[in-house]
Amino acid sequence: MPRRLLIPISWVYHGFTSLRNSLYDNKVLKSHEFEVPVVSIGNITVGGTGKTPHTERIVNMLCDQFKITILSRGYKRKTKGYLRATQASTVADIGDEPKQMARKFAGKADMVVCEDRAEGIERITAEEKDKNLMIILDDAYQHRSVTPTVNILLIDYNRPIFEDHFLPWGNLRESPKESSRANIVIVTKCPPDVKPIERRVFSKHIGLLPSQSIFFTTLEYKPLRPVFDDITADAAVSKDTHILLVTGIANTKPLEEHLRKSVSKEITHIKYGDHHNFSKKDLSKIKSAYASIPGDDKVIITTEKDAMRLSEMQLPQEIRQRMYYLPIEVNFVFDDEDNLKNEILKYVTADKNNYQLHTTVRQF
Repeated sequence: MPRRLLIPISWVYHGFTSLRNSLYDNKVLKSHEFEVPVVSIGNITVGGTGKTPHTERIVNMLCDQFKITILSRGYKRKTKGYLRATQASTVADIGDEPKQMARKFAGKADMVVCEDRAEGIERITAEEKDKNLMIILDDAYQHRSVTPTVNILLIDYNRPIFEDHFLPWGNLRESPKESSRANIVIVTKCPPDVKPIERRVFSKHIGLLPSQSIFFTTLEYKPLRPVFDDITADAAVSKDTHILLVTGIANTKPLEEHLRKSVSKEITHIKYGDHHNFSKKDLSKIKSAYASIPGDDKVIITTEKDAMRLSEMQLPQEIRQRMYYLPIEVNFVFDDEDNLKNEILKYVTADKNNYQLHTTVRQF
């Protein structure tokens, strides 16, 4: 079906989201304020804008000054309610991205999942008495039941909100004008050579307010790492290596382009939907595809998020020792990471009387 035929449904969706936001703006629906500093990171589009690597970068940026707990809903987990992650937590327990962050920040930051963000914050603050506690909300821009201390909006440079349309015609969850709720805007997945003039043009198209600050980041792929903890060998990838790429993410184009720079052979790609739960049938397909690639110079590459699910699967040793994931890291295009940190600290350390926040008594 041509996507333009979905325009009428997009109008209905637009009306619903606009009404909901109006009810929050006019305090008909209540948003809950907390004494603990809360940093929200999210977007207003579907698909990957790099929320997880940006959350990880901000955790690393602030964890020396704050006792950080990351709070996520735990998308596609099999459990319900409030759950504090441990190193034994599985993807079924907490979700793939929470597991990734729980493993990465063990001893550095805590990971909690809860569908109700306000309830999650109440439970965290009841359990954690550290006076320097900070809560970072992962993917929470639309969750207006909580009023964050700092609201960070991510916008994909390659899919700008001012050129997009509402679901299901386009990718917008909300109107581009809702970017006005953000304290900080981060334009993600930029080319490394973005010019200052492009920064000004992008800011103008977004309609950046004088009170808002904007930053530009790019994603850097890091060296391959084994999916399975018992594999210690480094990945040997040359121009002649055959790559079997296995993904379950929203946008695979940047990853494919990066890998094509490394090898001359054709890349075999098994592509699944975002947050795909791998089945026995999927594993059989992966094993068959790997076996059908000629020669011995071949490797299976996946993403870090997919590695969280695949690492829990039963695979033969031949596959395990040739399966690697490609980590990604956020870099700041204009070398202004310190400026972002100072912006966050400005809001976190300010007198809360300066904010026009909605305060209610939360009952559970």
